[in-house]
Amino acid sequence: MALKHKYRINPDTLALERIEHGILFWLKRSGQYILFGLLFGAIFFFIFFMIFPSPREKQLLQQKEALEGQLQILDHRVDQMQVVMADMSQRDDNLYRVLFGAEPIPLAVRQGATNKITYYEQIAEMTNSQLAADLSLKVDVLEKEMYVQANSFNEIVELAKQQEVRMENIPAIQPIMNKDLKRVASGWGFRIHPIYHTRKFHYGMDFSAPTGTEVFATGNATVVHTGWRQGYGNTVMLDHGFGYQTLYGHLFKSLVRKGQKVKRGDIIGLVGNTGASVGPHLHYEVHLNGRPIDPRNYYFIDLSPEEYDRMIQLSNNFGQTFD
Repeated sequence: MALKHKYRINPDTLALERIEHGILFWLKRSGQYILFGLLFGAIFFFIFFMIFPSPREKQLLQQKEALEGQLQILDHRVDQMQVVMADMSQRDDNLYRVLFGAEPIPLAVRQGATNKITYYEQIAEMTNSQLAADLSLKVDVLEKEMYVQANSFNEIVELAKQQEVRMENIPAIQPIMNKDLKRVASGWGFRIHPIYHTRKFHYGMDFSAPTGTEVFATGNATVVHTGWRQGYGNTVMLDHGFGYQTLYGHLFKSLVRKGQKVKRGDIIGLVGNTGASVGPHLHYEVHLNGRPIDPRNYYFIDLSPEEYDRMIQLSNNFGQTFD
């Protein structure tokens, strides 16, 4: 196809003259084409780049999703570890340390104040790193709690080595045969009194059992009282030393005498329904330094951790006592 030429009218001669272009014109025209080509190419590349990720980007996105998934799994596992740690801390303060007369560890000491706030803030400023920052904080707190707990258990072990006699004396079993826990009637705390029908604090634990059921000494002790006691009926009190005493109330009959030495598991009386009672049962109390304390923390020889948890639930489910 022949190249089309452009013409113009000469104003002087009024004749058509063919327009002749020089090299400068063609360079300018070529530059315009190249410029427009580059512009459209750049726009196309940008749109393609924004819509379709590169193979490298796809790989990085897959790695990012996998890492976030692993972080979420790890975060869930740390949450579970914190639940276990909290349970261990509660048992340590309310059971093990109580047994050896050691003071509970303050919560501020267990968790500790972290000095890495700036570090966490720096992590959180990174793209998609909030989960990593939260996880780092949890791990640091958990590490502190585990360190404190390990030291506490070491302290308890040393106390146990030094206090073998104390361990033989302090209350450590249930006062009646109750392995299946079916005789737990009511525990420590506010309850509805069965006779006066008023809300009253119950300073012990009730075990329902038929009249004549054997009652055991819960630790090595000396009998310091047998006989009638107002409200408790026939009662036996044992002095275990180390500030501990136990009370066994509403007995049908006591089988020991004042001043007698007894060992853990010895039969000291029979369940009855004497005193302010509405049915055959044993009312059991543990006293430390003259003050009643929750007896549920003193069955550690009898009960596994699972049985202990079940007994706590059972003793909390009753709003009324037998006495």
